[in-house]
Amino acid sequence: MKKGIHPETRKVIFKDVSCGFAILTTSTLNPKEKEEWKDGKEYPVVKFDISSQSHPFYTGKQRIVDTEGRAERFRRRYARKK
Repeated sequence: MKKGIHPETRKVIFKDVSCGFAILTTSTLNPKEKEEWKDGKEYPVVKFDISSQSHPFYTGKQRIVDTEGRAERFRRRYARKK
């Protein structure tokens, strides 16, 4: 690897503020805010709104708004008149 062209990597906590889910991983981001992790050390924190722990698709709480099929609605709307 060439020296000086790669960004510096560090341990960062990614935290979902909607449900409190957090994960410690390596990232090139350098946020100013810090928080203590389970191991007792402080790491920079990146806060975000949604993760796999809070997204309706992954949690199974997704609502199905369309009660009848889209294809059926299309056929009914554009059916040829006799």
